[in-house]
Amino acid sequence: MDDKLNRMKQKYESIPIPDELNEMVNRTIASRRKKNKALPWLVSAAAACILLSVSVNASPAFAKALSEVPVLGQIVKVITIREYVEQNEDTDINLKTPGIVGTGDPELEQSLNNKYVEENKKLYEGFKNEVAQLEKGGKGHLGLESGYEVVTDTVRLLTLSRYVVESAGSSAESRKYDTIDKVNHIVITLPSLFSDDRYIRVISDNIKEQMRKQMKDDPSKVYWVQQPGTEADIPEDDLFHSIVKDQNFYINQDGKLVISFDEYDVAPGSMGIVEFTIPTEAIQELLVSNKYVQ
Repeated sequence: MDDKLNRMKQKYESIPIPDELNEMVNRTIASRRKKNKALPWLVSAAAACILLSVSVNASPAFAKALSEVPVLGQIVKVITIREYVEQNEDTDINLKTPGIVGTGDPELEQSLNNKYVEENKKLYEGFKNEVAQLEKGGKGHLGLESGYEVVTDTVRLLTLSRYVVESAGSSAESRKYDTIDKVNHIVITLPSLFSDDRYIRVISDNIKEQMRKQMKDDPSKVYWVQQPGTEADIPEDDLFHSIVKDQNFYINQDGKLVISFDEYDVAPGSMGIVEFTIPTEAIQELLVSNKYVQ
């Protein structure tokens, strides 16, 4: 099976780019050259990008899909710079790598796009190791999928969410977010929104309140949070106590702060990815400004 994955990787890295796809990516890059310095990494990514399908006749469909990429705001675009698809009796892989262009800041784009390529590279290598271990223990089926979606697009902000779904019998989903200030060309971090670290406790307490209220209103919802005045019926280490300093977050279309948790972080897997919108009034005194969170 390990040899099979090596052959898959070689096939992935050596397949030629469909002419129509290469032309389309080059047009996107060329549109920015009049105002900006050429983007060496993105040019090389275009030359190396692979949209792989089992069918040899799939390239027109890929080119059409790329031509229909939505425009974010007036300039910024998110494109797929690489997609790897492979299916057989032992594995099911679909890795889609996003790329951001048109921000007006080549260095920001290069930094983000390099990060996205590296994320999927690590996913692929980790998956390869898991398949090798599975081969030693007997038969089984492993799946890996990565993709992306734009969850916020305003005049000022763009949030790109990257998701990963790993499956081996059951599945688990995780997400990462980048929230970009399109005006100032910076990636916003959670700590940068607040004057000090008190936000960790304030947001954590608000989330606990929301968890308890949701469970009271809907018995089908389950969170690993202790009810006041009762003893926890799950291990202490599994209980939700606090967010971390750089907790997954984004700012939604309405300018509200949203805290996100991966599957199994604070609830059973049946709850999926869970998110909590934090009322601005609960954190207003701690915000540096209302430029982003309103």
